[in-house]
Amino acid sequence: MNYIGSKLSLINFLQDTIQTVTGITNGKGYVFADLFAGTGIVGSTFKQQGYFVIANDIQHYSYILNKHFIENSSPIDTSKLDYLNTLEGVDGFVYQNYCSGSGSGRNYFSDVNGRKCDAIRIELEDLHLNGQISDKEYYYFLACLINSIDKYANTASVYGAFLKHIKKSAAKEFSLKLLPIIDGTENGLVYNEDINILIKSISGDVLYLDPPYNARQYCSNYHVLETISRYDHPKLNGVTGLRDSTKQKSAFCSKRTITDVFEQLIADAQFKYIFLSYNNEGLMSLDTIKFIMEKYGKYSIFTKDHRRFKADKDENREHKASATVEYLHCLTKN
Repeated sequence: MNYIGSKLSLINFLQDTIQTVTGITNGKGYVFADLFAGTGIVGSTFKQQGYFVIANDIQHYSYILNKHFIENSSPIDTSKLDYLNTLEGVDGFVYQNYCSGSGSGRNYFSDVNGRKCDAIRIELEDLHLNGQISDKEYYYFLACLINSIDKYANTASVYGAFLKHIKKSAAKEFSLKLLPIIDGTENGLVYNEDINILIKSISGDVLYLDPPYNARQYCSNYHVLETISRYDHPKLNGVTGLRDSTKQKSAFCSKRTITDVFEQLIADAQFKYIFLSYNNEGLMSLDTIKFIMEKYGKYSIFTKDHRRFKADKDENREHKASATVEYLHCLTKN
């Protein structure tokens, strides 16, 4: 997925730096936690290195993606793929609320693709409830649906708004595509909790933190995927059809609260090594992060230039530069 904050292009930088600081070259026997997991790029990488991975994200669609990538390994029965792809579309929640043909006034998907998404989502739930697919197959196919349907979204990038007319990629007929299966020494554990609550009940060796850098809430940017993931028929509000996401709003997206929740997180973390990804345009300053982390042990910092994520036109953006400086703050905790 083309995801805000994705570390796909930085993964080698993260791997090399974490290995240099920790001295760990083989993760077998070690616990790695990725607690703002997003699409699972970092956790999946360290799973392949042999670590037992703990992943977490407050967004449910992210939880589902990571339930597959972190908790699943081969073999998984994928034989129902053709069956799911040949289902007839139905007028379900996605069509009724996110497609213009329903009269919703929203144009997130073509009518055909919205109906097809509904058919697959409803069938996955029925198959799972009736015991016709296992838990691991359910999470696998649901993760595949979330990842696949995103490629047919009629948006500029995120779901903060839809386009007036169906663009070329969104007009193509939706097809469910399989995600890779990440094999590792051990399968991990995935949570869907507030990080500052979860941190008090887990422990390990390496903690990786990739919080939001600015005031934009992920729950607003990806609310359509959240609803497809939960399929809980929420009440939607406004032109863009936002769901109530009060409980998912991150304190890391507020300048008023971020410093306190960040320091509490560091204080409560029962991990020897803590790594924080952040950039030079984030809500917390470099000096603030350094001041907090130095209280709890030996601090160091590594940097890398990184191409900025773009979800709109250059002339509409507050920051005009095409790249940012990505910081990896490192703490060896006392």
